[in-house]
Amino acid sequence: MTVMFEGTPAECRTALALKEQERWYVGRTQPHREALAARQLNNQDYRVFLPRFLKNRRHARKFETVSAPLFPRYLFIILDLTRDRWRSVNGTYGVKRLLMRAGEPEPVPHGLVEQLMGAAEADGLVRFSTSLKEGQTIRVTAGPFADLMGRLERLDDSGRVRVLLDLLGAKVPVLLPQSFVNPTDHMA
Repeated sequence: MTVMFEGTPAECRTALALKEQERWYVGRTQPHREALAARQLNNQDYRVFLPRFLKNRRHARKFETVSAPLFPRYLFIILDLTRDRWRSVNGTYGVKRLLMRAGEPEPVPHGLVEQLMGAAEADGLVRFSTSLKEGQTIRVTAGPFADLMGRLERLDDSGRVRVLLDLLGAKVPVLLPQSFVNPTDHMA
C-alpha cells in the first residue's frame, strides 16, 4: 500500500489503480495531521493518496520552502463500500471523518485523483506552471468548469488561482488549483 506518494509516479499510479467496485473518497483530517492520518490508514491496509506541493513560508524571520498538503486537512482514500469496513476510517487517529452524502461516503468525480497523480513528478510533489501571469487568458482543463475560458486575476503561494470565468453572461470569480488551468496564446 502507498502512503502519500512513495516511489516513481508510474509505480504509485499502478499501486493506486482502482479495481472492481473501488472508488476514491475524501477524508477530512484533524489540523496538520494529514501525514499522520495517511500512515494510520496505511497501517489498516487502506490505500491513500496525499498530494503535496512546495510552499514558501516565513518562520522565525526566515523564509523556507517546505512540502505541504495540496489540500490542507484532506486526503484521498480508496474504498469499496460493498467490501471495506469504511466506518472504521472515521475512528482512525488523525482522521476527523469521511465526507458523506445521504449517510454514505461521497465519491470523488472519476478521473480527478488520477489527474492529480499524473501532475506529480518523480519526487511525488505536484508542481505548478510558472508560465501563468495575472491578466492572462486561460482555459480551464479539469473539474466542473473544464473547457471554459477566463482571465487569470490572481496567483497565490498555496497553488491556487483566482479566475474570472464568463458564465451566463457575467464574470464569475472562481478559485481553482493551478494544475486545472492552462494559458492561452494571448493576454486579456
